[in-house]
Amino acid sequence: MSEHAIDRLFATIASRKGGDPETSYTAKLLSRGVAHCAKKFGEEAVEAALAAVSGDRQAIAAESADVLYHLLVLWAACGIEPGDVYAALKAREGQSGLDEKAARKK
Repeated sequence: MSEHAIDRLFATIASRKGGDPETSYTAKLLSRGVAHCAKKFGEEAVEAALAAVSGDRQAIAAESADVLYHLLVLWAACGIEPGDVYAALKAREGQSGLDEKAARKK
């Protein structure tokens, strides 16, 4: 299986878990716990949405990169591996998004 950018970035993030928060932004985020990582992810998602509304393609790309980074940090904080997400996506392949959403537990 070939390695993708998401997998490489996640491996870098995971390697920083337990690292020195004084020398690594990733280690600093992870040391602050899940709630802090979730908050940062939410902030970046809002910034990406605002960039999209502005129509600035360069800003959208930059903010999207920030969203992906902070999502992977959140995964690491929660003990989620990329493979867990890939499996969830694979399970949804060939299924209508409306059907999948309706089948979720309420």
